[in-house]
Amino acid sequence: MKALRFARYGAPSVLTLEDIDTPRPAAGESLIKISATAINPSDVKNVAGFFHTALPRTPGRDYAGIVVAGDGVGREVWGSGAGFGVARDGSHAQYVCVPADALADKPADLTMEEAASVGVPFVVAWNGLVQAADLQAGETVMVIGAAGAVGRAVTQIAAWRGARVVGVDRDTLDVVAAAKDATGGRGVDVVFDAVGGTMFDQGLKSLRPQGRQIAIASTGDRRVSFDMPDFYHARLRLIGVDSLKLGDAEIAAIMNALKLGFESGALQPYETKRWPLGEAAAAYAVVERGSGPVKQVLTMPSGV
Repeated sequence: MKALRFARYGAPSVLTLEDIDTPRPAAGESLIKISATAINPSDVKNVAGFFHTALPRTPGRDYAGIVVAGDGVGREVWGSGAGFGVARDGSHAQYVCVPADALADKPADLTMEEAASVGVPFVVAWNGLVQAADLQAGETVMVIGAAGAVGRAVTQIAAWRGARVVGVDRDTLDVVAAAKDATGGRGVDVVFDAVGGTMFDQGLKSLRPQGRQIAIASTGDRRVSFDMPDFYHARLRLIGVDSLKLGDAEIAAIMNALKLGFESGALQPYETKRWPLGEAAAAYAVVERGSGPVKQVLTMPSGV
C-alpha cells in the first residue's frame, strides 16, 4: 500500500510517499480502507518531533473509510485512532488496522471528506466540554480561541447542549470584560481555553466562583502564572485535557455521540480542501502556515 512516512523529524519536506506492506488484521481487529484523512496541527507537530515518536512512522490521526477485512466488513466508519501517528502508525495511508471496539459508523449524510475532518477537533471539544467540564444547559461558556477548529467545535457542541457561548480570540482587548459583560458581572461558568499562554490567567479571571477552566494548549511560554489565593478563595477548578491519552473505545463512544448531532443537523462539518496523498507534503505546509477555517484533507489513490 501507499503510505506517508517520515524517518527523521523536521519540516513537512521530510515526508515521503512509500510502498509498505498492507497491515493484516489479527483476531478482534478490523482493516479499514481509508477514503479520506484530515491533517491536524498536531500531525505537523508530530513530524517536527514534538511528541518524540519512534521512527520511521506514518503520521495521521483522523480518518473515514470502509471496513474491508476482519470484524465489521462493509461498514462505513469514521474516527480518530488512539495513539495514531505517535504510538503506532497512523491514518495517512491507504489502509489502517484498528481494534474492533474502535469502529464507529459514519453519519450517512456526510461525505468521506467531511467525516474525516471531524475527528480530533470535535473529540477534544467533547472530551473537554462534556466529559471534563460537564457543561449543563443554561450555563455560559467562554471559548478562548473561538475561531480555531477546536473552538468552532466547542461552540457548536455548547449550543447543541443548550448553553450560551462567549467567543474570544487572542486579539480580544479585554477578555475579562467580555465575560463580565455577557453575564451581568457574574462571570462565566466554564472557560474552554484552546490558546493558553498569556490568555490563561485572563480565562481564570473570567470565571464565576466555583467555575471551571479547561486547558488544552500552551501557546508561547509553557509556564503561566496566576494569583493562587484568588484561585482557591473562588474555589475554581482547572482541568487539563489531552485527547492523545484516550483509548480506542473511548474515542468510538465520543464519535457515536457526535453522530447524533451531525444527523440532526445541530453539528456541521468543516469546509475541506482535498489533496491527493502524493501531495501530502504541500498540504502539511499549508497547515503549518495556518489554513484558517478550511480543513486540509488527503484522499487516497485508487488500487491496492
